[in-house]
Amino acid sequence: MNRIIDLVDVSMTYGKQTVLNHVDLYINQNEFLTLLGPSGCGKTTTLRIIGGFEQPTTGDVLFNGTSILHTPPHKRPLNTIFQRYALFPHLDVAGNVAFGLKIKKKPREVINKKIADMLRLVNLEGYESRSTLSLSGGQQQRVAIARALANEPQVLLLDEPLGALDLQLRKEMQVELKNMQRELGITFVFVTHDQEEALTMSDTIAVMNEGRILQIGKPEDIYNEPKNAFVARFIGESNILEGIMREDFRVSFANAEFACIDKGFAQNEAVDIVVRPEDVRICAQNEGRVKGRVTQVIFKGVHYEMHVEAQGFLWKIHSTVQAPAGEEVGLDIAPDLIHVMKKENGKRNTESGIKGAEGSAS
Repeated sequence: MNRIIDLVDVSMTYGKQTVLNHVDLYINQNEFLTLLGPSGCGKTTTLRIIGGFEQPTTGDVLFNGTSILHTPPHKRPLNTIFQRYALFPHLDVAGNVAFGLKIKKKPREVINKKIADMLRLVNLEGYESRSTLSLSGGQQQRVAIARALANEPQVLLLDEPLGALDLQLRKEMQVELKNMQRELGITFVFVTHDQEEALTMSDTIAVMNEGRILQIGKPEDIYNEPKNAFVARFIGESNILEGIMREDFRVSFANAEFACIDKGFAQNEAVDIVVRPEDVRICAQNEGRVKGRVTQVIFKGVHYEMHVEAQGFLWKIHSTVQAPAGEEVGLDIAPDLIHVMKKENGKRNTESGIKGAEGSAS
């Protein structure tokens, strides 16, 4: 793939606060890339630097290999959609879609055709004369998208544009946005703190925290092979335990020894273990490597969520087979479902008491 945007050693500070810390990132042409992370991690600042709304303290922004660091936002070949859609209330739907084209003094016939094409794309045909104030949140978002795409940007930047929508509409718009991106063949850079949203829509996810990119890759790689405990906690739900890598392909945790597929660690190295809730097999107590007691069962519709206390750790398990609360059970995990990670900063978790499965931060 051809790179369209490069961030080169980009840092951003406000006084003594570092918002971005030497970020390097490239974005491919026709890619749907999502910047994912908690509030304050630097993802929106990254987007604003790409859009030209912020100037980084250090570093450069390249577009097709040429610096656009000092190019103002309106001259960059991209458009931005914010969480608040910033539609013009004094203009109808057609007037909003046509706004950028009129600024560029496009011919009337070109503008009319573009309005029709864009409203067809966002399923708002027949809404040309409607006031934007009369539209639902989802319809307003579609108008904002149509307005942004009417200018034929090479890159569309989206700053949490689904945040104001209700859950069902948000899920529908996730699918529609991805379909639009594929149909148009342009680059989308999307900002969200919602990991399910990122997993659903993205070709590539960059997980951010404290001004750094911690991991970047395909959604399935980020989910199945997190590089550290933060990524494992933030992308989905995880059981994260302390372990010892005895040797290649053999690890100990929860007072039991397991075969695994990991290698390259020092003998008897302290490690972190990640096991997803759906990857734990619950079985008869005499069949499991780990023995525990079910403390809670929650019906989730497609599966049961069971909490199992074992060896001072509170496991979270997702299964279509229910074990009732109070039952003594066994737990087992297949070798390829155990993920071994280097210790974060070489430190052990020092929390006291029963440590449980780590939930996602949405």
